[in-house]
Amino acid sequence: MYRPLPKGLFIKESFIEGLGLFTDNNLSANTQLGVSHVKDDRFEDGYIRTPLGGFVNHSDIPNCEFYRDGDYIKLRTMRNINEGNELTAEYWLYDIESE
Repeated sequence: MYRPLPKGLFIKESFIEGLGLFTDNNLSANTQLGVSHVKDDRFEDGYIRTPLGGFVNHSDIPNCEFYRDGDYIKLRTMRNINEGNELTAEYWLYDIESE
């Protein structure tokens, strides 16, 4: 069965910008959250965002990180995150092809 977001994650108003991605349980460091972007050259930046990637807000001090895995960009936690906290990541996708 398809889930647009992993179990335990939800979207609500963010204190950072618009809507954000939050957890309703405690997450351990290095928890794999899923696919945030799929490579597709038909899109301006060469990727299409999934719901998981569409609601993660930027932070200069993030608690999650994007990482490449073949034709996918995935999201994982960088440290323990407490229930109710917003998941954030440093945006770098616009520079991904130059890496």
